[in-house]
Amino acid sequence: MKLISITGLVAGLTFLGGCSTFEKLMSSTSEKREFRTSNVWVQRTTNKDNLGYRKINRMKPLLHNNLLIQGNGMDGIAAYDNMSGAPVWRLDVLNGVEASAAVINDRIFFGGNDGQFYSVEATTGKVMWTFPTRTETLSEPLIDNGVVYFLVGNNSLYALDAASGKQLWMYSRQDPSSISIRGGSKPAIRAGTLYVGFSDGALVALLAQSGTVKWEKQLNRNKKFKDLDSDPVLENDYLYVLGFDDHIYCVRAATGDEVWKSEQGGYGRPLVAGDKVYFASSNNQLVALNKETGTKVWALDTKAGIATSPTLYKGMIVYGESQGLLNFVDALSGKKISHFEPGRGILSQATVDEKTSRVYFISNEANVYSLDAKWDYPQHIKYLE
Repeated sequence: MKLISITGLVAGLTFLGGCSTFEKLMSSTSEKREFRTSNVWVQRTTNKDNLGYRKINRMKPLLHNNLLIQGNGMDGIAAYDNMSGAPVWRLDVLNGVEASAAVINDRIFFGGNDGQFYSVEATTGKVMWTFPTRTETLSEPLIDNGVVYFLVGNNSLYALDAASGKQLWMYSRQDPSSISIRGGSKPAIRAGTLYVGFSDGALVALLAQSGTVKWEKQLNRNKKFKDLDSDPVLENDYLYVLGFDDHIYCVRAATGDEVWKSEQGGYGRPLVAGDKVYFASSNNQLVALNKETGTKVWALDTKAGIATSPTLYKGMIVYGESQGLLNFVDALSGKKISHFEPGRGILSQATVDEKTSRVYFISNEANVYSLDAKWDYPQHIKYLE
């Protein structure tokens, strides 16, 4: 067998067609590249098959060292080897874990649907402490300077000592409406100030040390749904927050004064990347706006239900459909690039690992997936026999 080196092949191409031949070949390779997704592993996250009513599975998968940690909305939370999918540990939680989790120093923090908030050792699943909230937790916690902050279903924001679980303070709001979207806002923090949205439509800034209110703004004034279940996103001096069935707002972090608002609202967490803000609207679209003006850049209809919160991955936006696919679209144009069919839809935001080209998510069937997602190039230059 005779091997022809790439160097020799390049020299031959130059001799036959000049320098432009190789450039055209490389350009052709780039144009014909294909983005491929393939299932590496999948694991059922429940103790046994769910043969009854499908519950909500929307915890964003959590990567920690070599572990992928995933909760379901039925019966618990578990850890898997992130490369192989092999189970590592499991913790039973009555009615499951819907809210996303946070991790620091090998400790996972999350709220359960059983009325308890948990601190768990990440490598073993051992419970370090629990705190009774007496209601479900639907928001991801924030950990800052040894304190864990989280919002529970009755509109109460807690601050606990992360080491012991001791309550430091609590801030609560009364929501006069009897109808609310099921969800919760993860606080944002900067320079000792917390920013959090509530189901009564208010965006509130509080002192992180004491829970004292600095300012509050009534943003969502909808007659039916006033929820600000969106996680406020801080970018420079501005906050971006979604009102359900209302608008997306850009406000000044220092005062809460409105800079602009869009024509569409939504839920979940907006994504700010480059000069754009991306969000899932409540009228079945994935939308990209100019982050400075709020003008629409593009909008993509979701054909199978509402979209999940978007994730940025190698110049693409990754999002799921509540009754459909996991989709990959070009972040600049909104053009669809690829998709993956898990069956029965997706409500959880995807987690990506660009180093390994892996994408993780939990489906509505409570199955956690690990996908290999990357560009493939045709092999124009090969070894020849």
